[in-house]
Amino acid sequence: MTKQEKVDFVINTLKQLYPTIPVPLDHKDLYTLLIAVLLSAQSTDVRVNQITPLLFEKADNPYDMIKLSVEEIREIIKPVGLSPMKSKGIHGLSHILIDKHNGEVPKTYEALEELPAVGHKTAAVVLSQAFGIPAFPVDTHIHRLMYRWNFTNGKNVVQTERDAKRLFPKELWNDLHLQIIWYGREYSPARGWDLEKDIITKTIGRASVIKDYYKKNPKFIL
Repeated sequence: MTKQEKVDFVINTLKQLYPTIPVPLDHKDLYTLLIAVLLSAQSTDVRVNQITPLLFEKADNPYDMIKLSVEEIREIIKPVGLSPMKSKGIHGLSHILIDKHNGEVPKTYEALEELPAVGHKTAAVVLSQAFGIPAFPVDTHIHRLMYRWNFTNGKNVVQTERDAKRLFPKELWNDLHLQIIWYGREYSPARGWDLEKDIITKTIGRASVIKDYYKKNPKFIL
């Protein structure tokens, strides 16, 4: 297969598997999405979805959030990890949204990345999922799969994002980044990986990755 044929195979396979694409993080508006994405850093979406209802019951907008102390926020979000940094970030960005953006979530990378605890990936998720602006946020699943599929060298997420944007059509970025996340969780996880079920990697994957898999799992070799 040529590189383009491999790209097309990925697009078509993901489209068949995920014709409708659920958003992993529960939210009801732009602000709650921003907070949920921020909380998801180095945590799981399942854990975040368990905690956000508790937080949003007390404050689901920046005006109510700044009425809570950083310590109160931290106590609620402790289970998601990195709570000292995240609680300060949530409190701080809520102030900035009120002071600079009339309480609204801004829709540019620059404005979002100026907010405390909001990095490039968080900004990209908000822009793509909230505003429909083409972006390709790279999480651990996408980083892993882009390497397994031999679409990037896997050195860092910046390079992976650059390669993903170069390979895939811009109009598909917002769907694809979610489809790849779901595929990574269901068919190509970091642990408990079964290559026999991972049709994409088995078909187009990096030769060294496949060889290493069968070396560790010789029972699958015919």
